Amino acid sequence: MLKQIEGSRAIAEAVAMCRPGVVCAYPITPQTHIVEALGEMVKSGCLKDCEYINVESEFAALSVAIGSSAAGVRSYTATSSQGLLFMAEAVFNASGLGLPIVMTLGNRAIGSPINIWNDHSDAMSMRDSGWIQLFAEDNQEAADLHIQAFRIAEDIGCPVMVCVDGFILTHAVEQVDIPDQEQVDSFLPPFKPVQVLDPDAPVTIGALVGPDAFMEVRYLDHQKQIMALDVISETARAFKRAFGRDSGGLVRTFLADDAEVVIVAMGSVIGTLKDMIEEKRDASRKIGLLSVCSFRPFPSKEVREALKNVRHVIVLEKSLASGQGGVLAAHVRSCLREGVPVTTLIAGLGGRPIPKNSLSAFVDGVKGAANDELLFLDLKQEVVGKELEKIRQFRASRSAGIKPSKNGKTVPIARGRRKKA
Repeated sequence: MLKQIEGSRAIAEAVAMCRPGVVCAYPITPQTHIVEALGEMVKSGCLKDCEYINVESEFAALSVAIGSSAAGVRSYTATSSQGLLFMAEAVFNASGLGLPIVMTLGNRAIGSPINIWNDHSDAMSMRDSGWIQLFAEDNQEAADLHIQAFRIAEDIGCPVMVCVDGFILTHAVEQVDIPDQEQVDSFLPPFKPVQVLDPDAPVTIGALVGPDAFMEVRYLDHQKQIMALDVISETARAFKRAFGRDSGGLVRTFLADDAEVVIVAMGSVIGTLKDMIEEKRDASRKIGLLSVCSFRPFPSKEVREALKNVRHVIVLEKSLASGQGGVLAAHVRSCLREGVPVTTLIAGLGGRPIPKNSLSAFVDGVKGAANDELLFLDLKQEVVGKELEKIRQFRASRSAGIKPSKNGKTVPIARGRRKKA
C-alpha cells in the first residue's frame, strides 16, 4: 500500500510486520520516532505477542535484546551515535554469540563537539564488530531492508545493523510502498533459532574462551560474514520476486557501463548524485555511479567488477578516519587495478549540506586528479587556516623559548631551577 509517510514510521511498520517478540527501547535522536511508533503499536494491539521493554540506557537495550534472542525470541532495537558507543561492549557480544538481532542505526555524527545531525561516523566506529551493515538509499529501501534483515540474520545467525541517515531519511516524509502482513509472512518464515537457552537442555553461552579456541571463534565470525555475501544477494533476489522491486543487495550501478569516471558512495546522498550525473551525461560527460548497500561484509568482488574499466574513481563518504582519510575509499582502493587514480571526497560531516552544484563543480575540477588525493567538499578554508596558523605560532614560540602573555605579547620562558633563598 502506497503511503505518504515519515521514514521512521515506515521503518516501524516494516519492523512490526516482521512480528518481533521483543522490542527494546531507549530513545536517542534521530531514531526516537521509530521506537515510539512501535510502542504505540504494541499498546494499541496492532503489534501482537510482543513485549515492549523500556530500558534505562542504550547498553541495557542491546543487553536485553541479547537475552531475549538467546532465549529464542525474534528481537529488535534501535540506536544512534553516542548511544551506539555506549552499547559497544554488547555490540561485540551479540555478534560473538551469533545472535540474529536486527538493529536500526539512525546515522548521526559522533562528538566531540556535540552534534545531532547526520554522517556515518557511528557506523564506521563499529565496522569491525562482526555485524552485517546495510545502508539505505531512501525510505523505501529503509523499510525494505528491515524485512530482509531479519531473514538474513536468521539464515546465518549473525546480527544485522540497518543504517539509515538521520533526519535526511528518518524525519523525511515521502511516498513508501508498505507491504501487507500476508506478503511479509510469506517472505519471512517464523523464527527458528539455531541455538536457544532451554532449562530442559542447558548450555552455557558467553563463557570465557582462552587462547586455545579464541582464534577459531573469530575465524567463524569472519566466515559468517563471507557467507553473508551470498545470503544478502539471494535475499535481495527473493525480495524482488516477492515484492516486485529491486532493494538491498550488495551493490548497484547507475550509468556506469561505459563510464570513464565512477563515483562510489553509500546512503541518502545517492539520490543527489544520480541527479548530478544525469546532468553531466546530458553534457556528454561519461560519469557513472556505484552505490554500496552492504558495507559489512564488504563486496570486494562486485566492486572490482564494477570498476574494472574506469579511468578515475571518486569516493564520496560521510566519515573521516583522522590521520588516514577515507574509510570507504581505503576499501575501494584495495579492489582496483594498479594505476587507477582514487580521489577521496569527504562531505556532509555533522550534517553539512551536500549541494548538487557543489558536487558538480567538484567533479569538473578533478580531471586528471592524482592518486590518493584527499579533499573536503565546501571546507571553510579561512576558518581552518586561522586555527592552523595559531598552532604554528604556538609551536614556533615554544621552540624559540618564548611564551604568550596575557596581553598578547611574548615573554621569555624561564630556564633552569630557581635558587633557594
